[in-house]
Amino acid sequence: EAYAVLSDPEKRRRYDTHGFSGVSGYSDEDLFGGIDLGSILGGAGGFNFESSIFDRMFGLGRPQAPLQGANIQATLHVSLKRLLTGGKELIHVKRPRNCSACRGTGAASGTEPRQCEACGGSGQVTTTRHNKSIQFQQITTCPECHGRGTLIDHPCDECNGRGQVERVENIEVQIPPGMDEGRALRIAGHGQPSQEQGGPAGDLFVFVNSIPEPQFQRHGPHLRHTAKIQIPQAVLGAHLQVPTLDDQVIDLTIPPGTQPETMFRVPGKGLPILGTDQRGNLYVIVRVCVPEQINERQRELYEQLLATQPECTAAE
Repeated sequence: EAYAVLSDPEKRRRYDTHGFSGVSGYSDEDLFGGIDLGSILGGAGGFNFESSIFDRMFGLGRPQAPLQGANIQATLHVSLKRLLTGGKELIHVKRPRNCSACRGTGAASGTEPRQCEACGGSGQVTTTRHNKSIQFQQITTCPECHGRGTLIDHPCDECNGRGQVERVENIEVQIPPGMDEGRALRIAGHGQPSQEQGGPAGDLFVFVNSIPEPQFQRHGPHLRHTAKIQIPQAVLGAHLQVPTLDDQVIDLTIPPGTQPETMFRVPGKGLPILGTDQRGNLYVIVRVCVPEQINERQRELYEQLLATQPECTAAE
């Protein structure tokens, strides 16, 4: 409406003199009858109406690269030792793949899909309607070919005309040392195939998680190990043999008077820190075992010990 008023000298003079009331008496035919929407929407930059601003916004009127297939996800569980050293792991992924019998066309051998006459092979149909002097167009998916642009008279026996078959694929994945929990590895081209012939497949994202192990608990690059000791060992001190992921056993000194849940740090015995040549720590948590059943001799000894022990003071 603004363009219709301002582009006409007489209408503009009335608007400049009387404002909106000066042009309120014009009908739609008076306002828009001489307007070329193609010159308004597509004139700039040498575009015609078929290649207007709407074409640039929605990708109409120009060739598009084939759409990439959808990405898929999978989860891979690996041992802590694999995260320690890094290396290759095999993952089994079930996904659709282009049918080898018809090369993804969906048509039987010796035949080809034919162009859909309803949409001319575009996969879209355009409905036009007029409202007085204005023309409106609505673009929808072709109901005959369902957007494919082609029709198959003789479907492929292998894929029943779908152009795709589901297969289990064995994929080798390289695990970097110290990979973070839950991080994804991107395997290009191993996702869903494109819905358009000749389009690239999507990607596979493999999320890597560690398998829980009884001896170690992972906390980022650090590991935790729980060691159980007897009450006399906590009182008198002891030497413990502590396992590591390196299949080595380290000697850990427990000082006299060690309290339950005391944590000892063993530097450099955790997992690699991703992207560096450093390693996290191994933390050993000491838990004191209290016997649930004792014999008479043990009871006498504990009673004698208790008689010599000072009373416990309240914690500060």
